[in-house]
Amino acid sequence: MTGARRVDVLVVGAGPAGLATAARLAAAGAGRVEIVDRETRAGGAPRHCAHGGYGTLLHPLTGPAYARLLVTATRQAGATLRTGVTALDWAGPLALHTLGAEGPGTVTARAVVLATGARERSRAARLVPGTRPAGVYTTGELQQAVHLYGQRIGTRAVVVGAQDVSYAAADTVRAAGATVVAMVTDLPGPQTTPARAAGSRLRHGTPLLADTTVAELLGHGRLSGVRVRHRDGRTTVLPCDTVVFTGDFVPDHELARRGGLALDPGTRGPAVDGALRTSRPGVFAVGSVLHAVESAATAVREGAHAAGAVLDHLARVAPLADADHPPDADYPPDADHPPGADRADAVPLLVDPPLRWIAPNRVTPADRLPYVLRTATRLTRPVLRVTQNGRVLHRERLWTAVLPNRTLRLPAGWTHRVDPQDGPVHVSVRP
Repeated sequence: MTGARRVDVLVVGAGPAGLATAARLAAAGAGRVEIVDRETRAGGAPRHCAHGGYGTLLHPLTGPAYARLLVTATRQAGATLRTGVTALDWAGPLALHTLGAEGPGTVTARAVVLATGARERSRAARLVPGTRPAGVYTTGELQQAVHLYGQRIGTRAVVVGAQDVSYAAADTVRAAGATVVAMVTDLPGPQTTPARAAGSRLRHGTPLLADTTVAELLGHGRLSGVRVRHRDGRTTVLPCDTVVFTGDFVPDHELARRGGLALDPGTRGPAVDGALRTSRPGVFAVGSVLHAVESAATAVREGAHAAGAVLDHLARVAPLADADHPPDADYPPDADHPPGADRADAVPLLVDPPLRWIAPNRVTPADRLPYVLRTATRLTRPVLRVTQNGRVLHRERLWTAVLPNRTLRLPAGWTHRVDPQDGPVHVSVRP
């Protein structure tokens, strides 16, 4: 739709997080709730994840079935879903320029929710040397080629990575009729469950080359092999016609960056508090744009949680004005509770090495959303400590090993002990 229009809530991104947010808001009577997504079909990454693992234990689903369920629920709740529409840039504090098949437009809202997701780094972004042959994929490219478009890939593939998404990519390669020659990781071992790693090795006979990096891609026209370098300096050529680079996700934060939103240096996504509020009043962020990348279930849970904060925000700002009013007139601050006042007591939530990042990464005493963290190294039954200016706010021993690229969760039962005037809160691990 061309021209300017006004909505109560604009959600950017129709993946699990955006759909869950919009569905909850529309069902709660938030007014006009609209989702825009640059893809031609809604549902996000689960659309091309044909494997299971979605839904619940009692109602397991494949990715496409899960995506259809979310889309149907969102439409039935009354939200407007516009696909093939790209949010280009900000047109104001709570307004965005868009572009779709019907032309350019501007959408002004009372609240904006960023659910723009994440993307995998390409071969070029990973600075892998060599030629530029056909047969080089990321996980998303591979799954779309196989599951959405039915395209043929090669016959022998090397999968780079050994985390959950890497094993899912290996399954996709096999579903396409190809053989996985090897999986390669620069870490000392797999970053998945022991059962999954053993199943790949024993059932499919796929070797895992640990402490190994891709040194060069070989071949002209079509990939002919991958040169890998082991930690001791030895190099080996693995003959193959397909290579899949997996993992190494980064938040799709371009819109947040262009809007001047504060970004967290650890996650590289928008900095948010426990209500998923960003540094700009009225702008929220949910899903993998905050932490690349968590499960669809985590994204849905965050979307539902953010909807409550959006409803609180809508109750504190004026309703939509007449079309004759200028955009800024729609948002006069409430003198008793100006927009953004909830963030006044938010303090930075920081992690100490070997932890890599935590989300949310701002904390207030009222926060209740559990936190997700990642570590850079394997940790065996560590003690997790939360401190503020030397005071211990929380301490717990983890009774299982913690692996890189695997989620570590921190409950939020300690947040009421945070003193907004006492400086940053630190999360650390001890043996």
